[in-house]
Amino acid sequence: MITTAPDLNTLQQAIENRDAAAIVAWYTEDAVVTLVDRDHPPANPTILTGTTQISAYYTDICGRNIDHELDHIVADGTGLAYVQLCRYPDGARVTCATVAELSEGRISRQTIVQAWDN
Repeated sequence: MITTAPDLNTLQQAIENRDAAAIVAWYTEDAVVTLVDRDHPPANPTILTGTTQISAYYTDICGRNIDHELDHIVADGTGLAYVQLCRYPDGARVTCATVAELSEGRISRQTIVQAWDN
């Protein structure tokens, strides 16, 4: 089991450069991502299971003209957390808070909570 913190520079670059394949490479094959946002409240979150569903999600997100910036990134050998600041071309902003569990240096379980301007 990996007990040292992963190199977060590669994750940050992948997200900020909108590189879906590089982001998905951070996930285990059986990873589970839970998304809570304005359309999917805690009682009915979006749940993505496995890299096929996770890849489809990130391919969609990375294909949009959205600026992404990571902030407050922390990690150790068992987990990571960060805040992702997103801005659409029309100025609308989204803030995403992420907490994830790691398994052998890759994301195995993640919760993302998103807050939108409107």
